Amino acid sequence: MEFTVIVFIIAILIVAIWLIFRIKGLKHKLLSFFLISLILFSFFSFNFVFSGKDISIKSISDLGNIVKTYFVWLGGIFNNLKVITTQAIKMNWQGNKTT
Repeated sequence: MEFTVIVFIIAILIVAIWLIFRIKGLKHKLLSFFLISLILFSFFSFNFVFSGKDISIKSISDLGNIVKTYFVWLGGIFNNLKVITTQAIKMNWQGNKTT
């Protein structure tokens, strides 16, 4: 084998190993980004849902009512997104055609 072919193969192996380690680090970065986003979404959505409401957690049933209220609100969001998407699909997106 020629020297340049060996150098080329070694360069490809180095880049492949570097990419493998980079992708592993990327997985951790994506996971941490997802978890941070989930925490921020939960914090702001809880503040939005329960703003202006007197909430106390004195018993398990109170906690159950809070969780139920939050998930009903969250389900409403997904239902609204479903309705909006359905209506957008049904629209005529071709515009006005002049022949």
